[in-house]
Amino acid sequence: MKKKIFIGLGVVFVALVAFFLYASLVVAKRSPQKTTTFNDKGLDIKVVYCQPYKKGRLIFGEEKDKALQPYGKYWRLGANAATEITFSKDINFSGQPVKAGTYRMYAMPGASAFQISLNKELGVYLAVNEPDYTMDVIKVDVPVQTAPETEQLTINFGSDSTGVNMDVLWDKTLLRVPITLQ
Repeated sequence: MKKKIFIGLGVVFVALVAFFLYASLVVAKRSPQKTTTFNDKGLDIKVVYCQPYKKGRLIFGEEKDKALQPYGKYWRLGANAATEITFSKDINFSGQPVKAGTYRMYAMPGASAFQISLNKELGVYLAVNEPDYTMDVIKVDVPVQTAPETEQLTINFGSDSTGVNMDVLWDKTLLRVPITLQ
């Protein structure tokens, strides 16, 4: 009897190891992890996300057209793990106040605007399931802008006289989120 239990546990252990090796060696190469940082006037911002490629697919659009990220459906703003953003100081995120800290960042794509949310649920790997919406801190609507085609999802920062802009670029879509100190 003990032998069967040990064999069963061994099979489960081997399956878990195989799954994690596959996830870390195969899936991660398809959508590598990226950390983007910004520092100005004592404000540090860090975004950790995974960068999927377009690969000839329809990225944003209607579900009936088999879009990878259909309008109105949860998107983790990347691939693999949930995208996380950290602020060293209290900020305004597209005009909405946010306390310093780390947040899960996700979106609901739309044809003319995306709703971007910051959420307190952290450390979610393979974040294909929707977040616990009761843990949302803010939701902001960000207008869709047209940009030159970008093969790989990119999140970057730039500053101007009003503050910082976080740009999310993928396919022909640009989302610009203004960030200012409180």
